[in-house]
Amino acid sequence: MPTPTLKQLEAFWWAATSASFATAAERLHLSVSSLSKRIHELETALGCALFDRSGQRAALTADGRWLLPEAVRLLEGMAALQAGLVRRSPLAGRCRFGVGELSALTWLADFVAEVTARHPALALEPCVDVGGVLERRLADGELDFAVIAGRSSRSTLVSEPLAQARFVWAAAPAALGGARVLDGALCERLPLVTLPPGAGTTRLLDDWMLGGGGRFARRIECNNWMAIAGMLRRGLGVGFLPAGWIDGTDPDLCALEATPALGALPYTFQWRRGDARAWIPALREAVAACIDFSLPPGGARR
Repeated sequence: MPTPTLKQLEAFWWAATSASFATAAERLHLSVSSLSKRIHELETALGCALFDRSGQRAALTADGRWLLPEAVRLLEGMAALQAGLVRRSPLAGRCRFGVGELSALTWLADFVAEVTARHPALALEPCVDVGGVLERRLADGELDFAVIAGRSSRSTLVSEPLAQARFVWAAAPAALGGARVLDGALCERLPLVTLPPGAGTTRLLDDWMLGGGGRFARRIECNNWMAIAGMLRRGLGVGFLPAGWIDGTDPDLCALEATPALGALPYTFQWRRGDARAWIPALREAVAACIDFSLPPGGARR
């Protein structure tokens, strides 16, 4: 009986955990037929069917469900053995990863520049979107890793804490009428300018309101931080911005005091449980060295 190989187990893991065989094949740089061939060879070696192909979409059989956690353990063990070698040699390949807009506006350029200089054979493809979309794409196998606010609740993803982002309530002085404290009256009079549901800051806002913060009668939702800052400067409402964006020198924006104070928003490095590619730990270290949400828009260091 032939012995299963790591490449066959890797093909099985990607097929079992990705949104489709096509996605799994793309991530492995294989054709769908080549991916199917590896899985068929694994099934032959094990003497059992791992996928039920009778429906429109292949589904794991009972044997496939049993094998999946065993394959994860084997692949993670191999990744741990390879990690030391990868750290001492240049990385190569194609890495598609996700970050939120705040990351894109602050530390992303530093990260891409550092990794590109150190690993010129590694092609980086950043994808910028809200956290909910990035987490889904990561779980579906479309991304290699993502830096997202908060920990994932999905058992298929691993979340490792990285850094925190801090925010300050702000509005245009002309809209405040002399007020410098965000209270119930101000919440009633001015709309909240904020990111849409699905963004990581939604949790921050929910915690603030549950802690006794005001309730806003109206909202203006926008999925772009720079647009939010622009609307606040035009006096269209009140909102919170990254602390590094408000330094007291902008005549069109002023910080507001609020009770309770806004909490910090934790960010995590997330990857798919069982991903055996050993360069994931190396990129996790590179992100940890670059991540900095205190930078002003554009990421220019003072």
